[in-house]
Amino acid sequence: MADLELVTSSAVAAAGHATRRRNRRWLLAFPALAFLAMFFGVPLLQNAARSLGLGDYPSASTAITLAHYQKMLADPYYLGVIFETLKVSSLTTAFCLLIGYPVAYVMVRMAGRLAVPLLFLLITPLLTSIIMRTFGWRVLFARRGVINDFLMQLHVIDQPLPILSSSVSVYIGMIHVLVPFMVLSIVPVLQGVDRRLEDSARVLGAGAVRTFFTVTLPLTLEGIATGCVLVFMLANGSFVTMLLLGDGNVVTLPLLIFQQFTLTHEIGLASAMSNLLLLIVLVCLYAQLRLARLKEA
Repeated sequence: MADLELVTSSAVAAAGHATRRRNRRWLLAFPALAFLAMFFGVPLLQNAARSLGLGDYPSASTAITLAHYQKMLADPYYLGVIFETLKVSSLTTAFCLLIGYPVAYVMVRMAGRLAVPLLFLLITPLLTSIIMRTFGWRVLFARRGVINDFLMQLHVIDQPLPILSSSVSVYIGMIHVLVPFMVLSIVPVLQGVDRRLEDSARVLGAGAVRTFFTVTLPLTLEGIATGCVLVFMLANGSFVTMLLLGDGNVVTLPLLIFQQFTLTHEIGLASAMSNLLLLIVLVCLYAQLRLARLKEA
């Protein structure tokens, strides 16, 4: 009987110790959770409330309405902006993949000792301000910029090309900013590919191209998917490049939200657009999560 009481008391003490340990973990996480709740959760809730027609103050309207969402999804102009946003994000992602995969392949398979310097050159632009990099493109693309002057001196063109403020300058600026994220997503996966599988394919008679498309490329799909999701989300929310290189000629949701907040002051409509952007990002994250679970299965 005494032994039973001793075992019971030990179990109770162990359970109490485990509970206190869990409580201490929550206490350690409390500052981070409080920070997220105050500076991320509350603004999101306020934004959602504004999009539904609710004001920020108790005296404001309390009637919930979907008018802002109906206007955004029924007006051809706003639907065009949503389509343009998805088109710019998709094309930028495709170009980044076409450029980034060969760069990652060269860094992993061919660069040798030059891999580290190449990685440094790839990361260095990320350490500088995106505004400075974008203004650099403005200098190159300007009517009397380096590119137009060079082409005119070669007598290739008679008058300056309108490169700046066009979709071409926007795509080049976006790709320049986002290609490093694609490369950095593919490099670790490519490094993990078992080279013996490629050697086996070559021994069995497959050429270099067939080995790449049947062995290497399928084994790196995880890195490709991660890079595509990351680049698409960043392109989807890009604002500075659109503003400085597009000059309002390429209108996407972030630029339109900025205009709604600062020019027309339609806060509710801008909030609805912000929530749509957030929904697109959540869909991308869900797709990446599903891909990761399929790989684990």
